[in-house]
Amino acid sequence: MSISRIYTGGCQCGAVRYRVEGTLGDPHLCHCRMCQKAAGNYFLPLANAPRDRFSMTRGEAGWFQSSEIVRRGFCRDCGTPLFYDALAADHINVTLGSLDDPDDVRPIAQAGVESRLVWFAQLAKLPESESDEGEFGEARHIVVRASNRQHPDYDTDHWPPEDIP
Repeated sequence: MSISRIYTGGCQCGAVRYRVEGTLGDPHLCHCRMCQKAAGNYFLPLANAPRDRFSMTRGEAGWFQSSEIVRRGFCRDCGTPLFYDALAADHINVTLGSLDDPDDVRPIAQAGVESRLVWFAQLAKLPESESDEGEFGEARHIVVRASNRQHPDYDTDHWPPEDIP
């Protein structure tokens, strides 16, 4: 008996959770303008999950029909982009950033490069800082940690915890 890889993920607030058993195929960054708008970002990282190995484990996604052949799933409560669903495909794409361990799936390709921002190749040259550096520094980090309502990166029996108002 072989043990299949299991991926779990969900939205920021924990209202929507999902599970994929097996391999996530074609992990890639999509730079197309439609994905940029859907992610509210410069690109959207995606990977294919076979429909018969994909399941929702908590809540239901909201859906936006972005074209005749594609709908996009998101959390109705916090707005996290979660899925790219090409309706005729045998798979659904999950957003790699919504995985509980996003570092576990490395993109192997880029798509929609005709819309990639021209300065994107220069990102590695920008100055860098840690989350607790900058204008508010450690104080901001402490306040965020003490009031954090983000769902943890693992499945929970219920969310939010009863002690959070």
